[in-house]
Amino acid sequence: MQNTVIKNVIFDVGNVIVRWAPLEIIRLTFGNVEQPEALAKKVFMSDIWLDLNRGFLSEIEAKHRYQLELDFTSQDCDRLFYYVKQSLIELHGSVDLIKKVKAAGYGVYALTDNVVEIVDFLKAEYDFWPLFDGATVSADLGLLKPQPEIYHSLLNSNQLIAEQCVFLDDMPHNITGAKSVGMHAIQFLSAEQAEEELIDLGLRF
Repeated sequence: MQNTVIKNVIFDVGNVIVRWAPLEIIRLTFGNVEQPEALAKKVFMSDIWLDLNRGFLSEIEAKHRYQLELDFTSQDCDRLFYYVKQSLIELHGSVDLIKKVKAAGYGVYALTDNVVEIVDFLKAEYDFWPLFDGATVSADLGLLKPQPEIYHSLLNSNQLIAEQCVFLDDMPHNITGAKSVGMHAIQFLSAEQAEEELIDLGLRF
């Protein structure tokens, strides 16, 4: 794909800019449970969590549903959402990569499946959000990746051309979703690997 004219780089947030570690969150919240993987799946692949990411629930409403549907205590829920936020530490090199891409004159955007209260936390805790020329958040749209509509929303709201964009995401199905609407896409493993692949696509820093 060399000689491609890329004008915009689009970043996912979880496990691209900040760490997203469901198993660690479960262990911090509940201690040494017997099947942390199963509990993580129950919490983070539930309709409750998906509805939270779609913006259909507030954090308070989600806590109530976890208590009703999964028999969590109020304290469990408070700990869960505390550790959800506090475990979101910046990944090494990612913010530097955003700054490098932006300084080279490329458009920089975010496309994230994310929760209103988590986005508010990230904006308050870190200084990377203002680097984006635009950001599309699932909770604002009622959509989740890899639905084509969420990619189209980003493109349309920022007047971008798909073929001039490259999307960085850690999840293979989200990469496939981006490619299906005409974007270039890179599965993110590290900032160093992503930078090398951006250079391979013709970006110059």
